[in-house]
Amino acid sequence: MKDPDVLDDSINDAVLESMEDVAEDEVDLLKEHRAEKIKSLCSKWFQYGEYITVEIDTESETCIVVPYE
Repeated sequence: MKDPDVLDDSINDAVLESMEDVAEDEVDLLKEHRAEKIKSLCSKWFQYGEYITVEIDTESETCIVVPYE
């Protein structure tokens, strides 16, 4: 990815979409909490919010994301 904000932007968009049924006064309280949970999970695969390593197996024609160490 060329833009380090793309992961954060995508997460924030997804969080907002998931909160359509949440009362307006609760949105701000939940938005940051939900986004941080997702960002924490994504840190297993993303470094600096933009670098990701994939492993391509040409024999089985598959591609997997390699966990970041």
